[in-house]
Formats: sequence, C-alpha cells, structure tokens
Amino acid sequence: MKTVEVNVVTPDGPIYNGEAEMVSTKAKSGELGILPNHIPMVAPLQIGAVRIKKAGKTEFVAVSGGFLEVRPDKITILAQAAELAETIDLARANAAKLRAERRLQDKQDTVDHKRAELALKRAINRISIYESLK
Repeated sequence: MKTVEVNVVTPDGPIYNGEAEMVSTKAKSGELGILPNHIPMVAPLQIGAVRIKKAGKTEFVAVSGGFLEVRPDKITILAQAAELAETIDLARANAAKLRAERRLQDKQDTVDHKRAELALKRAINRISIYESLK
C-alpha cells in the first residue's frame, strides 16, 4: 500500500516523523482524511486528535490547534503543542482540567473565560486521547 511522509512539529521541535497510509484530523472546516497523492492544501486545525494509520495500526497525537499542510508526498502539521498518546501525563492533564473548570466557575472579572475554555478543551482532548490507548 502507498504511504505518505508525516511530520508533526511544534515550536519545541519534532513530535512525530514517519510514514502513513492515511492521516485523519479535525480542521476548522470539519473532519479531514488524507491519503497519499492528496491535492495540496493548507487548513487550520482545531484542538483534537491526529490519527496516523499504518500497517493496520493507528497512532494518536494530541494537538492544540495549528496548521495542516498537505502535499502529494508529505503531510506536515505545525502545532502550537502536540503529544504522542503514549507520552501524555494523565495526572497532569486531569489537574489542568480541574484548574480550568475552577476558573470557569469563578465569577470574578479577572478570569479570562475564553482562555480557561481553551485550557479545558486541551485537557479533555489529552485525556480522551490517552484513554483511546486502552
């Protein structure tokens, strides 16, 4: 089966480099499934999972937004933050979720609710991706 090169990169460096038969992720415009020789495109990503399928297995990468660049022979994901499912620290993700929930319940004007909502979405995404390994 044909494959395409896949790179997931953050400002801190590369997170994933490999080959895939298919990559699926959630862009702002909706769910995308990308196969080798896909037409070139660029799309902004939502907080969510990148699913990398190869040889009957699926690897998951948690991304906190960013951009997807597709070329016929290469898929590059430039993410603000990304983690492989197996490297997610579940205790840290749960603590971040609780912190964000507390901030959202706080009615003070000093709380940036938009930022707290994004932190909550990122934490829930990391937890659900970690749990998908089971």
